[in-house]
Amino acid sequence: MEFAERLTALAAKVRQQRSQIDTEEATKNAFVMPFISTILGYDVFNPLEVVPEFTADVGVKKGEKIDYAIMHGGTVQILIECKKSKEPLKIEHASQLYRYFAVTNARIAILTNGEIYEFFTDLDAPNRMDAKPFLVLDLNDIDETLIPELMKLTKEIFDLDSIINAAGELKYIGQIKRTLASQFKEPDAEWIKFLTMRVYDGGSYTQKVREQFSGLVTKATKQFLNEQVNDRLKTALGAPNFPLASEPAVAANITSEQVVEDDLNETAVETTLEELEGYQIVRAIVCNEVKAARVAQRDAKSYFAVLLDDNNRKPIARLHFNRVQKYLGVFDGQKVEQRIPISSLDEIYEHADALRSSVRAYLAAG
Repeated sequence: MEFAERLTALAAKVRQQRSQIDTEEATKNAFVMPFISTILGYDVFNPLEVVPEFTADVGVKKGEKIDYAIMHGGTVQILIECKKSKEPLKIEHASQLYRYFAVTNARIAILTNGEIYEFFTDLDAPNRMDAKPFLVLDLNDIDETLIPELMKLTKEIFDLDSIINAAGELKYIGQIKRTLASQFKEPDAEWIKFLTMRVYDGGSYTQKVREQFSGLVTKATKQFLNEQVNDRLKTALGAPNFPLASEPAVAANITSEQVVEDDLNETAVETTLEELEGYQIVRAIVCNEVKAARVAQRDAKSYFAVLLDDNNRKPIARLHFNRVQKYLGVFDGQKVEQRIPISSLDEIYEHADALRSSVRAYLAAG
């Protein structure tokens, strides 16, 4: 498997098993050791490569242990401290990493809960671990731009100088991206004022104006993200950058039951980011059976459709997300829809077999 595929496979394992992982030891065995082995490429059972419970006396602190030390070239190069899965990572968890970083040759320290991996080095002061990570890998939301940098820490490549040289830029770019993400999700007062004062021409920025624009900024940022994601998906699929439902040729091809036809012809449809994320998950699942370019999407008034070959007669899934209780619609051999209640997008992966089975049936029927 390619590096990115191994990373995706580990992320899927984390999603599937995280609910059963309740201790730090289970986190190490189920998530962290596979990360060291399959992602970084080190033999976790070879003490010349990976030393568990690594001990290095630090001042008056005797017998303290770090969870893993990764060796390369006969010296310690990477230190890893683990916390329990589902437990948020805090800088307070890194106290042992701070101490060990100063007394070993390690230039990279990793703090992880098996789902999120925070990578630290010594940009601010030599041999002193920084307070903020230069790279954050979240297996629940993998940033593909980080993959080339992560590969530099693998056993096969291990280009420490290159990643240290890039760490400064990575650190600040990562922090800026995370700040933007948090503002898009829940804008704070400064962000609301910053945007309001660039568009509002009604005078002073009063409390009434702030309250008015708080909702507008939140709505505008969500719509902006929706449009950006939708544009990228349409570009990737080679589709025109306007609503497909308005095309006469496409409308003429819709020959399913009238209620579906009316639904797809509905003009007052707002595609949500959650629907697009669900579509991406379904598309990724069925790519085992068919090329991604053949998996299309159409939004409707009451559901979001995922179709093979953009053909309404070949539904792969329907996402019923326009309600309090969300449902995933899957289809049997007679194209009868079964609606399955779901509470999160991750649950779509639990029905991968049914989604792939639908695609295989359409392919077999020609």
